[in-house]
Amino acid sequence: MVIERETAAVTKVVLELEVANHAGVMSHICGLFARRAFNVEGILCMPLADASRSRIWLLVFEDERLEQMIKQVEKLEDVISVVRHGAEHAVFERLETFFR
Repeated sequence: MVIERETAAVTKVVLELEVANHAGVMSHICGLFARRAFNVEGILCMPLADASRSRIWLLVFEDERLEQMIKQVEKLEDVISVVRHGAEHAVFERLETFFR
């Protein structure tokens, strides 16, 4: 998925995070992005089977700061793993049909 933003083509990326499932985790993650003025275009969060962990998908624009953002997210205490996907990842494509 490529869109025009400020006259330059920008690609979206999906970040898939596995995190500890407890109050405040989403706030820590979103706060990290907000403090660095890095906009999150989409968020989806669901608990995993045993409910002690959750999976969070973040839809973000790829720019020169993204690699540093991923490194910062990985340092958060409650983040277990971070996987980077292209924007074609099915999770957001399926959801977009509900918002059209």
